[in-house]
Amino acid sequence: MKSNINVEKSSQEVIDFMENDSVKFEILERKELKGSDSIDSASQLFFIQNANIKLKTARIVLKNSSVTLESGSLYYLKGDIDMESKVGGAKGLGKKLFNKATTGEKMFKPTYTGTGEIVLEPTFGHYALIELDNEEIIVDDGCFYACESSIEVGAAPMKNISSALLGNEGFIQTKLSGKGIVLLEVPVPGEEIIEYELNNDTLKVDGNFVVLRSGNIDFSVQKAGKSILGSATSGEGFLNVYSGKGFLWLLPTKAIYKRLTQAGLRNQTNPGGKSNTKD
Repeated sequence: MKSNINVEKSSQEVIDFMENDSVKFEILERKELKGSDSIDSASQLFFIQNANIKLKTARIVLKNSSVTLESGSLYYLKGDIDMESKVGGAKGLGKKLFNKATTGEKMFKPTYTGTGEIVLEPTFGHYALIELDNEEIIVDDGCFYACESSIEVGAAPMKNISSALLGNEGFIQTKLSGKGIVLLEVPVPGEEIIEYELNNDTLKVDGNFVVLRSGNIDFSVQKAGKSILGSATSGEGFLNVYSGKGFLWLLPTKAIYKRLTQAGLRNQTNPGGKSNTKD
């Protein structure tokens, strides 16, 4: 039988990848969606394509190796690959229940082992790849998507209540440690992420725009001014403070996308500061 229906490879392109001897992670982007049999979805596709929003997915090629996925992220797989969801006895179950309750991450993260290809659920969002070399990073809840099974996925509690309440980061974040490749979901395109390296210095941020930091960077919340009154009159209130030696990912455009979602274009001419102009 002859058919021209399978154009999967030609309709997608690899926009980023990372690999080693045992695994390859690829981020694929579909050039365009041709439409469906629904008029409603066709109108949405018109705006999506004119806004240059592309459908993406992640493909993982295993070479007699293992990866851990976020639960529910599998789209399809091909090859000699087995799936296992480890509980780890009563202690392991208790740890998973604690992590789920505190981080919001799904409790069980299945492990896929073997040789073949795994394709993850498509999204209009954004992916980022990072390789750890016996390192530890802390990421926002919901960012974790997949990693080599050599990476341990755990919880990183805030050091104090004020940081959790005032920093808008929650009481617990996700900790990833070990050696291997990690795939993350991020709220902005990769080219809009700024990587800062701290060398025993400090970065202060007005908002929760840091999505990732290395594990040896301390996080706290401080008043913008030296006093409560000073913070109130500056218009800034509290700042998220990152200090130590390591690196972090800052997302300065995240606030703009949030404002667009909440209020549309009409409020974007004023970035939030004050001026001497009048309505």
